[in-house]
Amino acid sequence: MAKELTSREENYSKWYNDLVAKADLAENSAVRGCMVIKPYGYAIWEKMQSILDKMFKDTGHVNAYFPLFIPKSFFSREAKHVEGFAKECAVVTHYRLKNDPDGKGIIVDEDAKLEEELIVRPTSETIIWDTYKRWIQSYRDLPLLINQWANVVRWEMRTRMFLRTAEFLWQEGHTAHATREEAQAEALQMLDVYCDFVENHLAIPVIKGDKTESERFAGAENTYTFEALMQDGKALQTGTSHFLGQNFAKAFDVKFTSKEGKEEYVWATSWGVTTRMIGALIMAHSDDNGLVLPPKIAPIHVVIVPIYKQPEQLEQISVKALEIKKNLENKGLTVKFDNRDTHKPGWKFAEHELKGVPVRLAIGPRDLENGTVEVARRDTLEKQVMSMENIGDLVPALLDEIQENIFSKAKKFRQEHTYTIDSWDDFKKIMKEGGFVMAHWDGTTETEQKIKEETKATIRCIPFGSTKEKGKCIYSGKPSEQRVLFAVAY
Repeated sequence: MAKELTSREENYSKWYNDLVAKADLAENSAVRGCMVIKPYGYAIWEKMQSILDKMFKDTGHVNAYFPLFIPKSFFSREAKHVEGFAKECAVVTHYRLKNDPDGKGIIVDEDAKLEEELIVRPTSETIIWDTYKRWIQSYRDLPLLINQWANVVRWEMRTRMFLRTAEFLWQEGHTAHATREEAQAEALQMLDVYCDFVENHLAIPVIKGDKTESERFAGAENTYTFEALMQDGKALQTGTSHFLGQNFAKAFDVKFTSKEGKEEYVWATSWGVTTRMIGALIMAHSDDNGLVLPPKIAPIHVVIVPIYKQPEQLEQISVKALEIKKNLENKGLTVKFDNRDTHKPGWKFAEHELKGVPVRLAIGPRDLENGTVEVARRDTLEKQVMSMENIGDLVPALLDEIQENIFSKAKKFRQEHTYTIDSWDDFKKIMKEGGFVMAHWDGTTETEQKIKEETKATIRCIPFGSTKEKGKCIYSGKPSEQRVLFAVAY
């Protein structure tokens, strides 16, 4: 099949774009900066969505839905919030079009101007906290644990599919609590839920930590993040969880009566992950042959390809293939029997390899005679012959092995590309080559900004549990209490 990819070594960015297109994940749309997520790409998102949704509900959260449009005045109530999102907002000013009397097409009807302009949702804190004012009166109404699956719009000028687009899909959790301690515990709990998902399902190792003040979510007191390292040595912020304090409660006057009869402002969190996770999945694991999907997130676990020359051979193979398919499906696996007569087996092999199907079974006439099946694993491209009789036990075990191997490989890559650096020259060298760097920082926003200007590197996080260690700032030479995690990021 003529779907060769640019190699990662030759041009990593083009390799990524080629893979997104040729694996039928997404394509650019007629709207600049927006993408069409194709069925295979959306199937991966659906898998992510279903697993996370259960994890959220298992921790007591419920789903709701809030409007796409937010009154412009809502944003002005929380100063840091509006400052953080102002440059990315899309604004609706009119509600009707009309024919141009000069015959030049359709124009905006100036008589249909909105009384108040509406912001197309970049995030939902403001509209949700306006709603919570009606939902919360007493301590009996708390905690309020709400999640929303939605789309958002952030008007990005430089876009790349899945990683940064003007419109993207996500979930956003918004919770309200009676105490600071409860809200902080919630924000950290959801960070752990995310990390569990990303490491155990997406097979991507992450580093958890605090964001610096300049990197925090607009309107948050603390932002907790988890950072992953991609194969090109750049970091990707995979998701965040925010402790919002009482900022939004005060902005929207959301109070509750405590058990002691006192009126108090509630405490808040918000947290979210997006379709950016698909980009992380691609860049963390895939190779020059195509996608490499961890079995736990793959839309198709196993593909069965018949090898035949005559129609009667296909009929005989199909009986056994469908039997194996049913056997594996009874084990909870998703199995595709690719019996299309429009493509040859070699073409099918390449297509399913490109799409990252974890396991491929090939069955020909000789396999029927011997009671065997050829098994190919996508992660290592190794092949082996297995007994048809035991295939129902062997394949699930192999999928577990593949899941673990993909994670181990990504973790080893991160370990080999994480450096502890004390020299500014070494720091600059690593930032050009790529990787995580643990280095001292003097704690000032000024130094943080200077480092970014000179190397494009940012402080990805202050890792949780990192040992306090006195030293000198990598840039300024001033005293430092601990190392922080630097990288050039997407």
